[in-house]
Amino acid sequence: MPLKTKGLIPRIWRVVKRVLIFLFIFHLFYIFILKWINPPITLTQISSVIHGRGLKRDYVSLKNVSPYAKLAVISSEDQLFPDHDGFDFKSIEKAMKHNQKSKSLHGASTISQQVAKNVFLWQGRSWFRKALETYFTFMIERIWGKKRILEMYLNVSEMGTGVFGIEAASKYYFNKPAKSLTRSEAAMIASCLPNPKIYTIKPVSRHVASRSIWVLIQMKRLQDDEDVQKLIQ
Repeated sequence: MPLKTKGLIPRIWRVVKRVLIFLFIFHLFYIFILKWINPPITLTQISSVIHGRGLKRDYVSLKNVSPYAKLAVISSEDQLFPDHDGFDFKSIEKAMKHNQKSKSLHGASTISQQVAKNVFLWQGRSWFRKALETYFTFMIERIWGKKRILEMYLNVSEMGTGVFGIEAASKYYFNKPAKSLTRSEAAMIASCLPNPKIYTIKPVSRHVASRSIWVLIQMKRLQDDEDVQKLIQ
C-alpha cells in the first residue's frame, strides 16, 4: 500500500470520529433545550410544505389547552401513558402477532414514541428508524417528563392536512382556541389520529364519527384516574 494511502485512511477516520462526536453532543444539547423551547420545525412539517400541503401551526402551552383535549388524546392513543416508561410492551407483542397473520398492519406506538418520531425523525417503517425512535423515546422519558411529552405531542402532531398541533386544529375546525374545546370537539380531533389525511373532521368521515363516540366513552372511564388527573389539570 502506498504511503500516501496509508496516511489518508487514519485522517479520514479522525474526521469521521470528530463529526460523530459533534453530532452526539449536538443531539444531546437539542434534547435538553427542547425541554423548555419548542422545535423550530420538524421533518414532517418540512415534508408537508414541500409536497404542497402547507403548514398551519401555532404552539401553545399545556395550561392553555382544554383538559378535554389532553384527556381525549390519552384516551384515544395511549391509555397507559401515565404509567409506562415510554413503551407498552403488551401492546407491542399483540401488534406483532397480528401483523404476522394479517396484511393490515397494527401499530402499538405510545404517545412518547410518537413524539420521538415526530420531533426528531421522519415518517417510515424501517428498522433503522425504529431503532432511533426507541433511543429518543428512552431519552425524552428521562429528560422531559410526562407533562412536557404530552405538551409536545399536542403541539407537533398532524391533526389535518398541513394542520399541526391542537391550537391550529382547534382554530381550523371550530374557530376557537384550544383552551375552549368542548369534550365532543376534543374527541373528534383525537379521533382523526393517526391518519388525519384520511380520517377527516371537515367533512366528518365515517371513521371520525364512529370513533369519537368510543373516545368519549373512554374519556368518561379514565377521567377520575388520579395519574391522568395530574397530567390534564
